[in-house]
Amino acid sequence: MSITERSAAEGVPNTVASIPLTDLKDHSAGNGSIGSLVRDATEQISTLLRAEVELAKTEVTGEVKKGVRGSIFFIAALTVALFSAFFLFFTLAEVIDIWLPRWAAFGIVFLAMLLVAAMFAFLGYRKVRKIHKPEKSIDAMKDNAKLVNRTS
Repeated sequence: MSITERSAAEGVPNTVASIPLTDLKDHSAGNGSIGSLVRDATEQISTLLRAEVELAKTEVTGEVKKGVRGSIFFIAALTVALFSAFFLFFTLAEVIDIWLPRWAAFGIVFLAMLLVAAMFAFLGYRKVRKIHKPEKSIDAMKDNAKLVNRTS
């Protein structure tokens, strides 16, 4: 299967809608002013940048779709593993039941599971507590707002 066929099958367009460049005016010897040349160059650069952004969006969309499809299998594997953990803990309780009464064996496994859950909750809390608001981005946006207000 070719790249074009694969992209079409994945719902990703195989071509990027082109943004036509502006028509260049006749700037032969002495006909164009510096201002019109600068304006045309600015328009060409702007059009080129828009086309590049459109290309990047198209590529990223395709890659994100592939990632989502792949992550579905990881989610399925995690679900099966979580359901299998029940049997692991049940087996552990049955092994402890060899030396202790049944109620004590299941109580010990239950308490061990609670301790592990509490440990993970504590580790998660420590990681989340380190999250801070994006100060640099907020300051940059405030500065941009001030500049826009000044020029208006």
